[in-house]
Amino acid sequence: MEQHSNEIGSHVGRQGENYDTVGSIATNVADGFTIVAVGDLILSRPLTKYQHPGFDDIVKILRKADVTFGNMESLIFDIRSFQGSPQAEHGGCYHVSLPELGPDLKAMGFNLMSRANNHTLDWGIEGMRETSRALDESGIVHAGAGENLAQAGAARFLETPRGRVGLVSLATTFATMFRACDPAGEAPGRPGLNPLRLAESIVVPPEMLENLRQVRDALPGYESGHGDSDRVLVAGATFKAGDKAGYSYEPDPGDVADILRNVRRGKQFSDFCIVTNHGHEPNWSHKVSQEPPDYEQSFARKMIDAGADAYIGHGPHLLRGIEIYRGRPIFYSLGNFFYDALRTPAGADMFAAYGKDPRVDTDAEVTVDEEAKGYPTAGEFIGAVTGPAFYESVIAASCFEHNQLAEVRLYPVELGRSERFANRGIPRLAPASQGTAILHRLEKLSKPFGTKIAIENSVGIIRLEAGPSL
Repeated sequence: MEQHSNEIGSHVGRQGENYDTVGSIATNVADGFTIVAVGDLILSRPLTKYQHPGFDDIVKILRKADVTFGNMESLIFDIRSFQGSPQAEHGGCYHVSLPELGPDLKAMGFNLMSRANNHTLDWGIEGMRETSRALDESGIVHAGAGENLAQAGAARFLETPRGRVGLVSLATTFATMFRACDPAGEAPGRPGLNPLRLAESIVVPPEMLENLRQVRDALPGYESGHGDSDRVLVAGATFKAGDKAGYSYEPDPGDVADILRNVRRGKQFSDFCIVTNHGHEPNWSHKVSQEPPDYEQSFARKMIDAGADAYIGHGPHLLRGIEIYRGRPIFYSLGNFFYDALRTPAGADMFAAYGKDPRVDTDAEVTVDEEAKGYPTAGEFIGAVTGPAFYESVIAASCFEHNQLAEVRLYPVELGRSERFANRGIPRLAPASQGTAILHRLEKLSKPFGTKIAIENSVGIIRLEAGPSL
């Protein structure tokens, strides 16, 4: 197994070894420590006041854990008094929710949230700040967005009876203007999210790469003798040869170094550290892949090696596999958890993008069209409206005993795809047959990582055997 060095001490070593002089990578929580993790939270209203079918059962699971985590993709503010505006660059649509959402999420049991995603600045810096204020006032710890890169990248901490929990939040999918930066000289820092920039390459067979090279050479203004011999740049896209066509990603080394330092620092100041990553990769131009992008396994493992006790992915809006690495869970994607599709107002840019007239058409009609056309499809498997997998996911509950992961329980949920549009997107425990199908799909996706999932009473269970840990 590869060892990763760090700046201030020795290397990651055998179980129990410190990785530097001020902290240890070992988990340090009381027995019974439990974290419940879900995927993307996209909702526009409080939900606990209404009798949504089966939602009470969901809330009971959320409230049982020491830590209840989700990725917050909605902004929270009162549109009537809001001083900002919808941005020209946005995450695909303008997510906004009522101010009552903050206390409602707390009432459900949520106490820890990631903020770095492709919707962080849908409503500009003002929307980001209002959402931070709403979560702060509700007592929900959040990470991934801040007034500069140092703030956005820093771990934030939640105090629980069984240990202090740190969270580092980052995103690989975001509009260019969303990226935070630090001050330099007289220039101030820039508010935004904590980024992990990826350089994308398109992988093609060798003979196709040669054809592309000929196309490039024939273009006006090209001067031969420049560039890498194994890569071809055409119209802003980078192509390279490989055995299987697809997409390949190379993380920015500087971003990785910053994130690793923040993870190390986060663990030094906590008993349990979580890293969470929001990304749509592989490329969304045609379909959403069931497999994580090629960079992510190595990256997730580096996070564990640096001190993370769990890695939680989200963003592709469907389930991906689960890996247990050195006794720590890696969830490559937990799919959608809330997908309350009211999400008004749509914004003038959204009306124009879908050929709608705000004097005639409604925000809901824009959203319905976006769901039907705006997301990629992959046959019957995925699609915002037509694909059932978009409305299926799991709640992952990880329990620790003696500072070791003891088991992961996976509760399959479905988000009411068959409901009328205004009522879709609210989770409930999936019926037995549907839940079994969800778990079998997740088991198949997890098999390449060597993860075995037992199914007992419609719940998936990953049991850990004694073995190597941190």
